[in-house]
Amino acid sequence: MGNSRSGAVSKEILEELKMNTKFTEMEIVQWYEDFQKQCPSGRISKEDFEGIYSRFFPDSSAQTYAHHVFRSFDTNDDGTLDFKEYIIALHLTSTGKTARKLEWAFSLFDVDKNGYITKAEVREICAAIFKLIPAEELAGLPGDESTPDKRADKLWSCFDKGEDDRVAEAEFLAGLVDNDATLRLILYQPTK
Repeated sequence: MGNSRSGAVSKEILEELKMNTKFTEMEIVQWYEDFQKQCPSGRISKEDFEGIYSRFFPDSSAQTYAHHVFRSFDTNDDGTLDFKEYIIALHLTSTGKTARKLEWAFSLFDVDKNGYITKAEVREICAAIFKLIPAEELAGLPGDESTPDKRADKLWSCFDKGEDDRVAEAEFLAGLVDNDATLRLILYQPTK
């Protein structure tokens, strides 16, 4: 056997992903094989990402949220993600550590990528989150967060800002880091 076989994930990427995610080596290798089958070019388009993401939320409309997730990880704005970006995206959105999730969440909410979050951007992401929540779960939400606007208002109130103010990343992190109730507002975790 040679040093490496064509089509296998490199040892460097494998080790980096094992260190920076909760995925096992076997899971990463399986993800890579699936990724190569679906994306022989080694890159995944926004449309393909949205399709894959939708499989994680089969009872919901995940396209809008997946679009924002993709945008937040497409840091060079080339319209694609490579395997490493893709796995980190899956990790952070499903099992990542709170501090890393918050850093990522800031980029998710910073829709125009200007380094600040506005209440309008918070409303946009809250609306996308609501599309992920199955109808039977919507009925069980607390009254003060039962609509995208109510959820956005509740989240925005954590920052003690006016309607037209902006929130920088440090303020965002400080406002949410030790607030489990608010963390629940920025991410959707399926109940089943």
